Amino acid sequence: MLDVEHMELVYQGEQGPVHAVRDVSFSVQEGEFYTLLGPSGCGKTSILRSIAGLEKPAGGRIVVGGTVVFDSTSGTLLPTHQRPIGMVFQSYAIWPHMSVIGNVVFPLIRGPNQMSKREAHDRALQALDLVQLRHLAERPAPQLSGGQQQRVALARALVHEPQVLLLDEPLSNLDAKLREEMRRELKDLAERLNTTTLYVTHDQVEALSMSDRVAVMDAGLIVQEGEPRAIYLEPSSHFVARFLGTTNAIEGVVQGEPDSDGLVDVDTAHGAFRARMVSPIDDQAQVLVIARPEAITLTRNMPPETTNVFAATVDAVSFVGDSMEYRITLEGARLAAQGGPFDPLEEGQGVYAYVAPKHCMLVYGDKGGNSSAVR
Repeated sequence: MLDVEHMELVYQGEQGPVHAVRDVSFSVQEGEFYTLLGPSGCGKTSILRSIAGLEKPAGGRIVVGGTVVFDSTSGTLLPTHQRPIGMVFQSYAIWPHMSVIGNVVFPLIRGPNQMSKREAHDRALQALDLVQLRHLAERPAPQLSGGQQQRVALARALVHEPQVLLLDEPLSNLDAKLREEMRRELKDLAERLNTTTLYVTHDQVEALSMSDRVAVMDAGLIVQEGEPRAIYLEPSSHFVARFLGTTNAIEGVVQGEPDSDGLVDVDTAHGAFRARMVSPIDDQAQVLVIARPEAITLTRNMPPETTNVFAATVDAVSFVGDSMEYRITLEGARLAAQGGPFDPLEEGQGVYAYVAPKHCMLVYGDKGGNSSAVR
C-alpha cells in the first residue's frame, strides 16, 4: 500500500548541506498501523512530509496505493492534492473561522474531485460519526477542546477516504489522560476502518501500544524495525534500548561461545553475568549487558537461582502508583529496578537482585560508555 525506496532528503543549512534522511526504505501493508519513532531531528517528520508532497526528496521513490507519487530517476513528482493520502498535523490546522462541519466539508468542495454540497455534507456527517462528533457539527471550531479539535482534524483527513493516513504527532498537544484515551480511540478507529496508517512520534508509549510495526530512527536512518514487543525486548543496539524506556547497561567482555539457547558468559567489573545474544557476537568482544528494570527481581532472602544473583543495597525508593521504582547498588553498579506496590522495600535495605539470563541481552558496547549508568 505504501512503499518508500532509498529516500534521500537534504536541507541546506548555515554550515552546508544537512542529510535529514539517508537511504531509507520501508513498506506499509494494507490496513497496517506503522510507526516511525525517534528523537527530534532524526528525520521521521521529513519522511512523512515527503510522502505527503510537502517536501521534495533528493533521491528515491515513493509509491502510494500503486501510484508512483515521486521518483527521482523518472522525474515524477505529483502535487499533494493528487496523492491518495489524508494527513493530520501536530497542530491540527483547524480553520478557526469555520464550524466543525465546515472544516470537514472543505476538502470535498474545494479539492480536485469536487462533489455537490449536499453529497459533501452527508459525507462529512459520516466522517463526524466515525469520531463521535456529529452532535457538535454546527459548533464554531475554536469552541472545541483540544481532544475534540484533534478529532475534527482526523475526520477531515478521513472524509475523502484516503488510501493512506499520515499522522504527525497528533497527540502531543493533549494532556496525559486525554492522550491515553485518544491512543485507544485512534487505534480502534484504524482497525475498524482497516486504514493503512503511517504514524510519527517521539513517544515510545504511543509507538509500542498502537503499532503493528515500529521503525526506530536515528540521525536519518532506520536503525531497527519490527513488532513493538520484539523491539522492546530485543533491541539491536544500546541506542534502541535506551530510547525505548529505562535501561540498565553494564559493560563487559564475552567469554566463550553461546550454548544452544544463545546464552553466553560475560565478565564485567561488577561480577559475572550470563546473558542472551540477540545477534551473533564474537568471543572476547566488548559488549553491554542490557537489562530492563522490570526484569530485575528483588528479594529479602537468597533466591533459589544460582546464576545472575547479586547482593545489593536499595538506595532510593519511589512510589508511582501501580509499582515501586528502585535504585539499587550491586558491586559498584547503580541500577534501576521495579517491584509491586503492596510490600515495598526500604531505603538502605540489603536485598538480593536476580535477573534471568534470558532477560539479559547483549549488544556491542558504545565507545566511552558508562558501565554502571542507568540509561
